[in-house]
Amino acid sequence: MRNSARKRLHNRSIKSSLHQLEKKYVALLTAGKKEDATASLRAVSSAFDKAAKSGVIHRSMASRKKSRLAARLHTVATAK
Repeated sequence: MRNSARKRLHNRSIKSSLHQLEKKYVALLTAGKKEDATASLRAVSSAFDKAAKSGVIHRSMASRKKSRLAARLHTVATAK
């Protein structure tokens, strides 16, 4: 297998796990589970940082996603 194909598969699996973590976090927010969502936000943020560190995604994208996810948690937490 070519090196680029192997890296592509590895990057795709990491991006897929990022999407799954993000969807799980959003589902917790919509369900109104603030404590679980807070724990999930920590996991999502860590995963985004690791992906940016290894070059799977750009660090600005990781920062932007983390900021928007944290803002969503803040709106849910202050709404009630």
